[in-house]
Amino acid sequence: MCMKTFCLIQIIILTCCLQLLPVQTKAADNGDGTFSNPVIWADVPDPDVIRVGDCFYMVSTTMHLMPGAPIMRSKDLVNWEIVSYLFDRLTDTSNYDLIGGTAYGRGQWATSLRYHDGRFYAYFSPNDKPFKGYVYTTDDPAHGWKLLSRLPHFHDASLFFDDDGRVYVFYGTGQLRELEPDLSGVKQGGVDMKVFERDAEENGLLEGSRVIKHDGKYYLLMISWPNGGKRRQVCYRADKITGPYEKKVILESDFGGFPYVGQGTIVDDKAGNWYGVIFQDRNGVGRVLTLMPCRWTEDWPILGDADGRVPAVMRKPVQGCQPVPLVVSDGFEDAVMKKNWQWNHNPVDSAWSLTERPGYLRLKTSRVVDNIFLAPNTLTQRMEGPRCEATVALDLTGMRDGDVAGFSAFNGDAGLLSVIDRAGKKWLVMTSESVRLSDKDKAVTAVEVDTLFSAPLDADRVYLKIEADFRPGQDIARFYYSKDNSSWQRAGSDFKMIFDYRRLFMGTKFAIYNYATKSSGGYVDVDLFDYKRTD
Repeated sequence: MCMKTFCLIQIIILTCCLQLLPVQTKAADNGDGTFSNPVIWADVPDPDVIRVGDCFYMVSTTMHLMPGAPIMRSKDLVNWEIVSYLFDRLTDTSNYDLIGGTAYGRGQWATSLRYHDGRFYAYFSPNDKPFKGYVYTTDDPAHGWKLLSRLPHFHDASLFFDDDGRVYVFYGTGQLRELEPDLSGVKQGGVDMKVFERDAEENGLLEGSRVIKHDGKYYLLMISWPNGGKRRQVCYRADKITGPYEKKVILESDFGGFPYVGQGTIVDDKAGNWYGVIFQDRNGVGRVLTLMPCRWTEDWPILGDADGRVPAVMRKPVQGCQPVPLVVSDGFEDAVMKKNWQWNHNPVDSAWSLTERPGYLRLKTSRVVDNIFLAPNTLTQRMEGPRCEATVALDLTGMRDGDVAGFSAFNGDAGLLSVIDRAGKKWLVMTSESVRLSDKDKAVTAVEVDTLFSAPLDADRVYLKIEADFRPGQDIARFYYSKDNSSWQRAGSDFKMIFDYRRLFMGTKFAIYNYATKSSGGYVDVDLFDYKRTD
């Protein structure tokens, strides 16, 4: 065999092998009419997606983060921008203010998004007392939302407007309840029943309702996690809304080095093509979004490619749309906060400002606490895979004795690079901190702290950087500091990020914080948040 032929064969083999691997790019949109999965490599759990005209709208879960329930808009199901949030804050309990407890792992969950007679509707019920749901409405999500009513608690619910004007909610494990047509409450004497019973195969988790009607049939999509099996997407189908329902597994696929994909919905485009928008657990980064074909086979919505798998690369549903960043840099020049930021719990509005020192975010201490998990006004953005990094610049001249300010890879197990003021002298300290919460009110019962680095800091301005690696098998954050944003020093060792199923129930976030351990009144000025994806 000649060398030229041998090299050609090697190239063909390498090309075929590469086609079998998930493609990893800085943005899902490849710029050539295709996109790569995951379509959003960041924490976007529990998606519900609808189409109104040329636009798709999506809502996802952000739980205890405020403002909450981000509403995203897209023209192609690939490039999404945040246009609004359902609410600025929740006030049913002081836990949302970090007073008397916390709302970690609670708050807004699994919102249902619908469009009916010229209006958008959204329903969710916090997994927290008083266990009462919210209904929001608007005629345009870009113009904000208004609270319409409070309904009973329906777990993982899906609103449904039927063709005959009747309104229902599917929830729990196959429960169906009829509502008043104006969504003001439960309809007295209306439908209230369980439309199916678990079969022997569904002996594990079964939840995450999403309902559509197609060609006169009712389809209830749910996730299933049979004991001893992998998470998957199932569909229950009936000719009448009250049943009887039959079941089919419509997606059972691993993807990208992770064992399963499951929970989401299906949606059509204007041309009649259908797509599945389903999230995947990816450890430290959270629950990422995948987009795949949906084929109607014998009146069942079958997800995935021809082999029933999540495609690594596929053609965009609509051409011509440009990428929109989900995580953004910020120089804090504007008088209003960018939509990409969320506070950890309700913020203390008097303790932050974008106008007291123009070009800076001023974070003031407003109460005395002893850890970041109780600190008001911690500001967060998502992290993104496969790798990303962010730098913050802090002016420390307003700090007081006992103040702790810095930059975190934030979760129930958090990595922190902090500046601590000790009697007027500043120290850089890198810690790994793990929170314990009570079952009843999620009160912080203990914080385990492991100090991995400590050094004096002889400057009133410092740059802190976090590098995050979410490639399979990694989930590592690394911390650095600099006095000039040029010469960097490593702080501490690798920090292992996890998806926190036990406490916060979210992917790891970038977090900027400043809290007082002795007396309130100090502040730091944040000059910049400089973000980029590095793969």
